[in-house]
Amino acid sequence: MNYETELADLIITLVKEGGSDLHLTVGSFPTLRVNRDLIPLTRKRELTPEDTAGFLRVMVGDKAFTNFVVSQEIDFSYEHAKEYRLRGNASFQRGYVSIALRLIPKVRSISELNLPDQVVQIACERQGFFLVVGPVGQGKSTTLAAMIGLMNSESKRHIVTIEDPIEFRFDQDKSLIEQREVGVDTKDFYTALTHAFRQDVDVLMIGEMRDKETMAAAVTAAETGHLVISTLHANSAAQTVDRIIDSFPADQQDQIRLQLASSLLGILSQRLIPRISGGLIPAFELLLNTPAVSNLIRERRTHELDVLIETGTQDGMIDLDRYLADLVRRGEVTKDDALQFARRQSIFQRLL
Repeated sequence: MNYETELADLIITLVKEGGSDLHLTVGSFPTLRVNRDLIPLTRKRELTPEDTAGFLRVMVGDKAFTNFVVSQEIDFSYEHAKEYRLRGNASFQRGYVSIALRLIPKVRSISELNLPDQVVQIACERQGFFLVVGPVGQGKSTTLAAMIGLMNSESKRHIVTIEDPIEFRFDQDKSLIEQREVGVDTKDFYTALTHAFRQDVDVLMIGEMRDKETMAAAVTAAETGHLVISTLHANSAAQTVDRIIDSFPADQQDQIRLQLASSLLGILSQRLIPRISGGLIPAFELLLNTPAVSNLIRERRTHELDVLIETGTQDGMIDLDRYLADLVRRGEVTKDDALQFARRQSIFQRLL
């Protein structure tokens, strides 16, 4: 098998079918994920151990493949025909190479993604800390890319992204954009962040907040005149605040709590819901750092943040259950689909 040619065919098929992911696993047909459903390509043959190893060699090269055999895990990016980019992960299962590839869409605008208007306002801020949170596969990176795209087209800023791996590629417009890949351009997120303080940076985009060192450096950067945007795996805004604080030893939690209370701009939690007309549509929870929110964070009363979100519409807050109910009323999603994502199902039912 010519693995480069076969991989190209699989990627084109993924694009034509409107899929988001491509799975290459020994003993299975190449499999697409389309609108959350897994679709095996039965016109292809089942993959052998030689096939998955061959595909990975094409995508990462011999040197990285050799390192992968030792480490047994690898994150990477792959570009096909200078048109389609994919984010990949390879691992071993039952001793065989298994590959998951996610198609990275073109950078889309905030309006195309149906993001709240408040996100535009945050992208225009000169300083502060903003997080996009949610489970895997909910469009967090796509949202950050849209924010970078807006900044790039409307303002003159020095923007540095730190990613593992680089996903969206940006063509410079009004802004100066530098994209650094962990393991290629820098040792790790923390190292890149600490050196960014001497690089005359206006905006820092951190692909993911993975450890307390990165979190501490990001909050410090936000306090010292930078706009910092990033992602975190968390289910809600309130849980995000708790997760950040709880990542630190007890004797450091008061300090990070004070820093977070003063530097936080907001937290956007998002989910992608199956749309009645086809495809997916986002639903949001948005916490904005009002004086009341800041006080709750400082005073260790983060369990009350949900109430502020629920009652904070006039401050620009967005309650997820109210947003889901609105999507149902507008005929965008079914009640059953929305109910699966509701945080308080009884309240959601009353809002319909």
